[in-house]
Amino acid sequence: MSDNTSSPVGEGAKLAAPKALVLGLQHMFAMFGATVTVPLITGLDIGTTLLMAGAGTLLFHLITGGKVPAFLGSSFAFLGGYAAVTVFADVPGGDAVLHKELLPYACLGVACSGLVYLVLAGAIKAFGVKRVMRCFPPIVTGPIIIAIGLGLAPVAVGSCKGNWTLALVALAVIGVCNIWGKGMIRIVPILIGLVVSYVLACCMGEVDFSKVAGEAWIGFPVRREMTVLGVDFSNGGQIWSAIIAIVPIALATIMEHIGDISAISSTVGRDFIKDPGLHRTLTGDGLATTFASLFGGPANTTYGENTGVLALSRVFNPIVVRIAAVFAILLSFCPKFAALIATIPGPIVGGISFVLYGMISAVGIRNLVENHVDFSKSRNLIIAAVILVTALGGVTLPLAIGKFHAVLSPLAVASLAGIVLNAIFPAGDYAARAAEDEPPKGNTFEV
Repeated sequence: MSDNTSSPVGEGAKLAAPKALVLGLQHMFAMFGATVTVPLITGLDIGTTLLMAGAGTLLFHLITGGKVPAFLGSSFAFLGGYAAVTVFADVPGGDAVLHKELLPYACLGVACSGLVYLVLAGAIKAFGVKRVMRCFPPIVTGPIIIAIGLGLAPVAVGSCKGNWTLALVALAVIGVCNIWGKGMIRIVPILIGLVVSYVLACCMGEVDFSKVAGEAWIGFPVRREMTVLGVDFSNGGQIWSAIIAIVPIALATIMEHIGDISAISSTVGRDFIKDPGLHRTLTGDGLATTFASLFGGPANTTYGENTGVLALSRVFNPIVVRIAAVFAILLSFCPKFAALIATIPGPIVGGISFVLYGMISAVGIRNLVENHVDFSKSRNLIIAAVILVTALGGVTLPLAIGKFHAVLSPLAVASLAGIVLNAIFPAGDYAARAAEDEPPKGNTFEV
């Protein structure tokens, strides 16, 4: 822990252009690894993914009045939905085969799932956020945020195993810069850690540049056959099968969205669920997902990695995130750059993730502390215990939908369990903040 008491840089604070550009670049790099992983798994295009992440982020900021410093990147929650539509075993017991010609159908299903966000946003607008947020008190959202970070921990460790030296160097540089660094060094530790460890990787012969040379410098990132225009709309059976298989996943991602917005609110020290309002953040996320999917990109979601960057850098001005979005859009037109970024060794990403994923869990803990959740009450202990064990223990909920089978993720099941237990158990002591109440305290966590 550091005893550096420098004040956070808020929305109204002015940033010099060079500093803002570097901070935006840091956010772009923070989201890059996870964002491009989704197209690598699903078969979607990396350039399209970057373009839609940037465009979706700007759309989200437009709808939310530019108040929420959130970056929208590729959602991992829909990986199972893509697989249900595009991957299956041609021969029982044989290898799974990716049928890329079916990706437009999966994208259509994801686009429809984004519309579910709009339905809930409309309900919140009609009935008020207080009634909805009574289902998501701190005793529910706090453990969910903790579970988001801890659930990603095995991913970070798994990435580090390839080369612990690179991972530890990245982790060490970030820690040194953030604790002992001064000025600009202290607020861009991730970017510095990435550069230092990448140079070391090059010296160790751990970077393969062979695929970079064959890529063009400039290329259009959207291909017509990968968009929903590639769907044969006379094939109603395939269309409805994709929609039915994928749309229910929105139930899980909506809960993740609420958890992410709660985490960002706690980090920044402003209640974004109240202003600009959960209905606006849901609308922004939902429309960004639908927009991205129509053009052949993956579903968008608010990114935990960037929440970690906010907590680490203490720079909360949303313009920095918008700069990151512009960087993503510009770089989506450069296939050679995408190939170069793909050369970053996994262990380096793992070392950086050690800090970011742990930061997410720390924000969840602070969410419980600042809202004075009383763990002397058995109801609170039980709710938190069930959420954590369900999420981290890998409990899933299969849903049979026609010929396809959807599965609610452990985080979604944990969220549902927390909501139900909070409603059933007596003596609930939380009410949504009234308009005159003070917003949550500002970020006080430092690495």
